[in-house]
Formats: sequence, structure tokens, C-alpha cells
Amino acid sequence: MNLTHLDEQDRPKMVDVSGKGETTRVAIASGKIQMSQEAFDAIIANNTKKGPVLQTAVIAAIMGVKKTSDLIPMCHPLLLSGIHCDVEELPNLPGFKLYVTAKLNGQTGVEMEALTGVSVGLLTIYDMVKAIDKSMVISEVQLESKSGGKSGDYKR
Repeated sequence: MNLTHLDEQDRPKMVDVSGKGETTRVAIASGKIQMSQEAFDAIIANNTKKGPVLQTAVIAAIMGVKKTSDLIPMCHPLLLSGIHCDVEELPNLPGFKLYVTAKLNGQTGVEMEALTGVSVGLLTIYDMVKAIDKSMVISEVQLESKSGGKSGDYKR
């Protein structure tokens, strides 16, 4: 099996996508953060010292999507056409599930962008409530689905 990010001399390279056709590409990723009841209640009540946690996490997730090529060495800078975030309250966990959808018309996929957005959003939640609960656990960061491109569609 050939790795696409290595050249003939096994040196790192960014894949050349110039010969690929543009298609609409969408990726959805998700992840969870589990926390104490006290931290969960403070977020729901919007009663934290650092401000509105979930709104800030959504902004951070959007920024994470946009900055993916600055963080992941072989990712192409992309002209994104849309980013959408949803936060699901999980009172029985207690915690939250963050979904990030990234979309573009282009020559390469947006899976890494969606996954990075989820990761940055969840880390932001952690950062904003770590004074209440340092034992929070971020887990299950995963690709839910992708569409477009040569490899076709994927659904978890």
C-alpha cells in the first residue's frame, strides 16, 4: 500500500490535487465531553466566570475548521463554503455532544476540517469550565459521514 503523503524517497509531501475535478464535499464529525454535574449545571445556567460556554465553543469550532491547514501539516488550505455546528445536551452523561459540518466545492475533502472543529470546540468547553471540573473527558471524536470526491460517500 502506498501512502499518499510520502514521495518516492519516503519524504513527506502534500498531495497534488490539481488534476482532480471539483465536487461538492461535505463532512460531519462529532465528539463528546463528559463532566461533573456541577460543571454541566453551570454551563446550562450560563453561570460560569468565563462567559457563555456553548456559544464560545461554537465560535471556536468554526475557527478550528478554518485553521485546520495551519495545524495539520499535510492539509490543503481550503475555500470553505459553509460551516455549521450543533451542540446536543446530554444530561444523563452529564455532558455535551458537538457536531460540526464542513462544506465546500473543491478538489479535496473536508473530513480533517470537521474533525479539527470538533476537537477545538470541545477543548474550548474544557478550558472554560476547568476551574469547576478538571476531570472532564473528551471522547469519541469521529467522522459521522462524508460525501463527494473519488472515494464516494461514507456513513458511520
